[in-house]
Amino acid sequence: MTEPLMPRKDCYEVDVEPGREYWWCSCGRSQTQPFCDGSHKDTGFKPKMFTAAAHLTLYLCGCKRTTDAPYCDGTHAML
Repeated sequence: MTEPLMPRKDCYEVDVEPGREYWWCSCGRSQTQPFCDGSHKDTGFKPKMFTAAAHLTLYLCGCKRTTDAPYCDGTHAML
């Protein structure tokens, strides 16, 4: 698998909790988007871990082509 799947052509708006660890899906196969469910096995992709610094609303990439993973950078607007 050389290109990730594109489960959504825009971002996911998610509320995160401070101190909690999150794993963003980079392959696009997860059934729990935008988070990893282990579906990347044998794809060559690995999830991106991040820890929330505060209670925030984040915009996580849904097209899986961001240059600022796991955050949406607007790349989907050019696809």
